[in-house]
Amino acid sequence: MSLNEELELLRNIPLFSNVEPSQLKLLAFTSDRLTFAPGQELFHQGDSGDTAYIIMDGEADVTVGTPAGEISVAKVSKNDLIGEIAILCDVPRTATVKAISEVTTLVITKDLFFRLVADFPQMGIEIMRELARRLERTTAQLCEALSAQG
Repeated sequence: MSLNEELELLRNIPLFSNVEPSQLKLLAFTSDRLTFAPGQELFHQGDSGDTAYIIMDGEADVTVGTPAGEISVAKVSKNDLIGEIAILCDVPRTATVKAISEVTTLVITKDLFFRLVADFPQMGIEIMRELARRLERTTAQLCEALSAQG
């Protein structure tokens, strides 16, 4: 993928919609790209995390370990940001993410992530919106599961 293609991809991610093109170029240029084969883990629940990932291509499964075994809680694909909770909260990974198809990612380090949020406060708002959407979905799923038991 060329730098221009990466720039276009980043521009289409709501999180980066208000970031200046020069900063997006810097992000694309300074971030590593990692590709994961189908079945390969991007990261594992409980591991420490100092990077977030933007999925540039492919699809992955997000699972959490429970006493009854692993359960799938979400699917992520192109333009999704994952792994930011470990960075934001300084906690171990809250889930395992495993590639379903070949997954290409852009790796964002903790330092770069916080520098972007500091330079572009709108990014912080977009992050809060995304986390709130996830919490709403999780709460709805939990209510559904609890009512099915009752």
